[in-house]
Amino acid sequence: MTMASNTLQFKTNYAVSSKIEPFYKGGKVQINKDEKYILCTCGTRVNILEIATGQLTRSIEQDDQEDITSFALSPDDEFLVTASRALVLKQWDWRDGICTRSWRAIHNTPVASMTFDPSSTLLATGGCDGTIKLWDVLKQYCTHNLKGSAGVVHLVQFHPDSSVLQLFSSSLDCGIRVWDLRSSQCVCVLESHYSAVTSLAFTPDGSTMVSSGRDKICTVWDLKSREVVRTVPVYEAVEAVVLLPEEGDFSQLGVRTKGLHFITAGSKGVLRLWEAGSARCVFSQTPPVSTPPPSGEEAGPEEEWSQRSLTYCIHLPSSARLAIVTAEHNILLYQLPALALQQQFVGYNDEVLDVKFLGKGDSHIVVATNSPQLKVFELASRSCQILYGHTDTVLALDIFRKGSMFASCSKDNTVRVWRMDTLSGEVRCVAQGSGHANAVGSISCSRLKESFVVSGSLDCTVKVWDVPEQQEGAGEAELQTLSVRTTEKAHDKDVNGVAVSPNDKLLASGSQDRTVKVWPCGPAAGLRGHARAFGGIPLVTNHSWPAPRQTMMKLLGTQNFSCLKTFEGHDASVLKVVFVSRGSQLLTSGSDGLVKLWTIKTNECVKTLDAHQDKVWGLHASRKDDLAVTGSADSSIMLWQDVSEIELAEEQAQQEDQILKQQELSNLLQEKKFLKALGLAISLDQPHTALRVIKEIRRGRDGEQQLENTLLRLRRDQKESVLRYCAVWNTNARSCLDAQAVVQVLLRHHPPEELLQYQGARNILEALVPYTDRHMQRIGRLLQASMFLDYMWQKMRVTGHSSVETQGESMDTSPVAPATPPPLFIIDTSPSLEGERGRQEDEEGGEKEEEEEDAAEENQEDDADVSVAGGKAGKNGKTERGREETEMAEESASGESSGEEDEGADDGAGDGRKRENGIGWSSEALPLQMELIR
Repeated sequence: MTMASNTLQFKTNYAVSSKIEPFYKGGKVQINKDEKYILCTCGTRVNILEIATGQLTRSIEQDDQEDITSFALSPDDEFLVTASRALVLKQWDWRDGICTRSWRAIHNTPVASMTFDPSSTLLATGGCDGTIKLWDVLKQYCTHNLKGSAGVVHLVQFHPDSSVLQLFSSSLDCGIRVWDLRSSQCVCVLESHYSAVTSLAFTPDGSTMVSSGRDKICTVWDLKSREVVRTVPVYEAVEAVVLLPEEGDFSQLGVRTKGLHFITAGSKGVLRLWEAGSARCVFSQTPPVSTPPPSGEEAGPEEEWSQRSLTYCIHLPSSARLAIVTAEHNILLYQLPALALQQQFVGYNDEVLDVKFLGKGDSHIVVATNSPQLKVFELASRSCQILYGHTDTVLALDIFRKGSMFASCSKDNTVRVWRMDTLSGEVRCVAQGSGHANAVGSISCSRLKESFVVSGSLDCTVKVWDVPEQQEGAGEAELQTLSVRTTEKAHDKDVNGVAVSPNDKLLASGSQDRTVKVWPCGPAAGLRGHARAFGGIPLVTNHSWPAPRQTMMKLLGTQNFSCLKTFEGHDASVLKVVFVSRGSQLLTSGSDGLVKLWTIKTNECVKTLDAHQDKVWGLHASRKDDLAVTGSADSSIMLWQDVSEIELAEEQAQQEDQILKQQELSNLLQEKKFLKALGLAISLDQPHTALRVIKEIRRGRDGEQQLENTLLRLRRDQKESVLRYCAVWNTNARSCLDAQAVVQVLLRHHPPEELLQYQGARNILEALVPYTDRHMQRIGRLLQASMFLDYMWQKMRVTGHSSVETQGESMDTSPVAPATPPPLFIIDTSPSLEGERGRQEDEEGGEKEEEEEDAAEENQEDDADVSVAGGKAGKNGKTERGREETEMAEESASGESSGEEDEGADDGAGDGRKRENGIGWSSEALPLQMELIR
C-alpha cells in the first residue's frame, strides 16, 4: 500500500448531487403526443417527467400560488391550459414554461375537469357549479355556456369525430349527458349507472362507447341508437377503462375471438381484460404477494385493496404500452401484448423513515416509507421496484457487508431478509422471521458474513436470528424461515436501537429507559449518562459508539464504559449518526432537518448541511465513503457528494489565480498602464486595490487629466462598479478626495439621466450626499479658521534692527554689558483687533458644541488629530480649534505648500485650503457638485 493511500483526508463539505422529490400528489395525469413526457399535478405545479430518464425536466407553477384543480394538453402538443382555485385559466408554452395568456374562467367555483377536442381548437371546462364552458383557444373567446348538470361536472369528453360536434359529460346525478354543440342543447341523458361515472372510451369510428363507474359495472353503448348494448359486471369499483386495439395479436392475454375487448383498472389494484360480447373476464393480473395481518383479523375487501387501487389507465398507441396510476401515486408502464412491467415511477414517497445504499457499486438505494411496501430506486434511471411483503409500516433497514442483501423490520412484528440479483437487479424476499410480540423498531445485520440478524422490539426484547445460506439462483417460491438463536429481555422499556460491531463479537442495544447495554454473550454492562432516550448506536472498530436521540451526542468507550467525547451543536433531537473517514468523523441528522459533519478529534462541527424541511430519519454512507444519502419526513431523498477534494483544488487554483493577478496588477502600475490596472481591480472586485490605482493616477503629472481619460475609457459596467466604490470611499476622510474626483469626472461628462440608469445609482447617490455635506462643513470650518490666522498674521509687526542696516557694519567683538533684549514681536492691541479677537472667541464657544456632535458622528474624521508644532503659543493651544489654528499658522509662516496627498484623516481635510487651485478638491466647485449629486 502506498503512502498516498494511507493518508487520511478529512472531509470538509458535501453537496447535493441529485434529488428524488415528490412530483405527483394525486389528480390528473396525461401523456403527450409523442409519448416522451408525463404531465401530472403536484399542488400548485404541473410537473413534466421525462419517461426515458425519469428526470423532472420542467415544473410549471401558478403565480398566485393556488392549487391547480385541473389541466389539459392539446392533442397536437401545442397548448397546455391550467385551472386553479383562483378561477383563472392560463395557457402555457409548456416546453419553455412560459405563460402566453390568462383569462377568467367565468365559473363561480373551481374548474373540476377539462379536455380538448380532437382538432385542438375547442376547450371544454366543467365546473363545480354545474356548468360547462367551451372556449375557442385560437380566437380566444367563450363559445358555449352549457347549463343543466347536477352538481360537480367531474367528467367532460368530446366525440372522437370532430365533425360530429358532440360533448359528453357526467356529474353527481350518475347520468351521461350528450350535448349538441350546434344547438347548445342536451340531446339526451344516458342512464345506466347507479354511482359516479368515472371514464368513457370510444371506438375509433365513434359508433360505440364503453362507460365505467364505481357501481362495479361497465356499460357498452350504441351511440347511433343511444341505447345499452351490454352491461358487464366487473365486481370492483372501476376508475378507468381502455379499449384494446383491434389490430394485433393478444393471445397472451386470452383473446381468442375478434370483437370489442376492454381493460379495466379499479379498486382491486390489477388490470383485467374483458370480452364485451360475452361479458366475461379473459385475463386478470396476478396481484402482488402479501401476507395476511399478523393479528389474524381479516380485513374487509374495501380496506384490503384500498391502498393498491388503480386510479388512471392510459393507452399509448405508438409504443404499445399502458400507463397505470395507483392510489399510492405510483406510475407504472406495462408493455403490450404481454402486460409486462417495464418502468415504475414513485410520485410521492410520503414520510421517509429509512434509506440505505444497495447493490454492487452502490447503484441502488432501498427506501422505507410510511407504508408496508419497500421501494428500490435505480440511481441512474430513477426507475423503481416496489417490494411487497410486509403488511404494516416498515420502520428500519440494514445492509449486509456485500451490499446485495438487506434486512427490514416492520410494525407487523416480523423481520424479512431480501436479496438483489446482481445481474437483473431484481429484488425478492428470501427469508422471514416472526416471534416478537410488538412492533420491531430496529434491526442490524452481521458485519463479517451474512450469518445473523439482530432485532430490537417495543416488547423490550432483543432477538438474534440465524440467516440460512442463500443460493444465488434460488426460485421465488423458496421463502425460508429465520430461526431464533437467542432472545433476551434487554431493557425495561422499548428498544430503540441495536448495532453489531465490525468483528461480530459485540452487540449494543439502546432503549427508552435511557440505558445502553453491551452484549458479548450476555449483558456485559449497563451504561447511563443520557438524560433522554437513546436512538441508533453504530459501533466502530475501536468499540466506541455515540448514543443520540437528544441534542447532544456522547462517544462512549467499551474498555471502562466512560464518556470519551461529547458533541454539542444540534438544536433539536439527533435522529441518526454514521461514521465516515475511517471512523474519524461523524455524520449526524436531526429533527430540525439539518445534517452535520463532525471531526471526532477536535469535537468540531465542520459543516452544516441544510436541504430538508423536516425530520431527517434516514442517513447512510456508501462503502467507498464518497457518497451519502438522506431521507426526510418531507418526502424527499437527497444524494450527497463529497466535494472536499474538489473545493480544495478550486481554492488552490483560486489562490494561484489571485497571486498571478496581483502580480499583473503590480506590473501594470509600475508600467503606468492605469486603464488595464483599474479594469483588473474591478474584475477582481477589490475596492481597496481600485483606490490604490486612483491614487497612483492622481499622484502623477497631470493627474486630473489622466484620471479623466482613464475613467472615460471604462465600460459601463466598470463605471457602475467604480461609482459603487465611491460611496464606500467617501465615508472616510482619507479617501474622500479620490471619491469626489471620480464623481466629479462622471458628473462632468455624463448627464444625470444616464447616471440614473446605472444599477443602484439612486442608492449610491443618496449615500454620497450626507458624507459630502459633512466634508463640506468640516472644510468650511477649517477655511474660517485659516482666515482668522491670516488676519492675525497681518496684524503682527516685526521689530528690531533691519537686515539692511546690519549688512554694512563690522562686527564689534568687545564685551558689552548685558541688557534686556528687545521684544521680538509687538502685537497691535488696537480696539479693532480686541473686538475681532473677542468675536472670534465667541464664535469658537458657539461652534464647540457643534464640533463635539460632529466628532461623535464622524468616527473616521477626527479634525483635531494634527500634531501641534506651535502649541505653546497662547491660549489657543488649550482647545482642539486652537491646535488647528496654530498648525495653520505654522504652515503659513514656513511657506510650505506640499502637493503630496496627506494620508491622515485631518491632514487630508486641512490640505483642502492649500490645494484650492491645484488638482485637489476645489472649494468653489463643491456647491455645484453637491447640487448635481442631489
